[in-house]
Amino acid sequence: MVKEAEVVMKYISTRGRSPALNFEQVLLTGLAPDGGLYVPEVLPQFNQQEIADWAGLSYPELAFKIISPFINGEIADADLRHLIEKSYSGFSHKAIAPLRMLANNEWVLELYCGPTLAFKDFALQLLGNLLDHVLTRNNQKVVILGATSGDTGSAALEGCRHSSHVDIFILHPYQRVSEVQRRQMTTVPGENVYNLAVKGNFDDCQRMVKTAFSDQSFLPAGRQLVAVNSINWARIMAQIVYYFYASLNLGGPSRQVSFSVPTGNFGDIYAGYLARKMGLPIKQLIVATNRNDILHRLISTNEYSLGELTPTLSPSMDIMVSSNFERYLFDLFERDGKAVANFIAGLDAAPQQLSTSQMKKLQQEFSSYSVDDSRTCEVIKQIFNETEFLIDPHTAVGIEAARVCNVDHTVPMITLATAHPVKFTEAVEKAGLQSPELPMHMSDLFEREERCSILENDISAVTSFIRKHL
Repeated sequence: MVKEAEVVMKYISTRGRSPALNFEQVLLTGLAPDGGLYVPEVLPQFNQQEIADWAGLSYPELAFKIISPFINGEIADADLRHLIEKSYSGFSHKAIAPLRMLANNEWVLELYCGPTLAFKDFALQLLGNLLDHVLTRNNQKVVILGATSGDTGSAALEGCRHSSHVDIFILHPYQRVSEVQRRQMTTVPGENVYNLAVKGNFDDCQRMVKTAFSDQSFLPAGRQLVAVNSINWARIMAQIVYYFYASLNLGGPSRQVSFSVPTGNFGDIYAGYLARKMGLPIKQLIVATNRNDILHRLISTNEYSLGELTPTLSPSMDIMVSSNFERYLFDLFERDGKAVANFIAGLDAAPQQLSTSQMKKLQQEFSSYSVDDSRTCEVIKQIFNETEFLIDPHTAVGIEAARVCNVDHTVPMITLATAHPVKFTEAVEKAGLQSPELPMHMSDLFEREERCSILENDISAVTSFIRKHL
């Protein structure tokens, strides 16, 4: 492993024109001043014996092993262990991220045992605790601003609302999230919590968040924005852990495993890519998308172009501009920040293409597949008929992509089950199945009072609302 004494962990921008930061600075920063995203200057490396020695560790214990090199002593080890333990203490399953077998060498990793029933809890419970620790130490108050296609919002609110050092504003696309997703956000109590329904799609919400981070002059003196979207490096860092955890529970690192990841913003599968670079033996990483398939089109045909964003039964993937893909492009372009900036900027004007060598490398790293709503429902029903296990539509997309793209059936294939099916009853019912009941801690969700403000699809409407409520 890269030892603390040998390397001072710094974070650099994917656009290459901003100063390097330490972990605490990155935690409290969204986009870099040059518009890029922060990535580690050097990744920690773990050899096979080190990884093998982690077999049998609990999830929090493993998380400490993987996360601590990224923090590099800026938070004392004892404090970091406590924050990690606290972050996962409210999960409903003792394993935190349990594995379920579907068929021979076919598994799902259940990532919805957290308080808001989605994989976002893994990162946002930890992010909330890290933020509160640092802000309390610094006696600092900040404004959290985020955009959600459904699950990030409720997970961010649940993870961060308890801190007296934050005011939190979450944008979601008006009438484009499921009813359970909406209510999970709009029923969260707290005078520091604001839900904003924007009359647009998720890409519009995400664009406004990035614009606000680039010009924070609308904020009162002494306040700054902090990101909870996966543009915040700490979220990616937290998600790396469950790739190691799944591998270790299926015989890794002495055997390879493969992962199929339902993804819209590329953050979750980027964490898997980093796990592989850090030393975890991964055979395949499969990008699973719905009909909003910009990533699949690039990986399969070298066409990187914007299309019309179409609402689907898997709304958390209804994203066209995948922010975290820029982090991977930074590596693909050999860490040439100017080339990354030009490629991203060119997308607005015309379809972009990679070079032959870049495409070869991309296709070595990732497989991909796109699944429409009809097939999504068929998979939900098929899995239930075969196993009596009810899955959500995003997980169904992942399972179908895994089955289509699998190149070696002797290697365990793990699909990331990203959300509980109760959050997506429309898809479950269209599959001809009965929707599950809400878990006990959410059983009164539909009786709780909602608080939400509907705004026009305009950045000035958002910034004016924030300024007025601080």
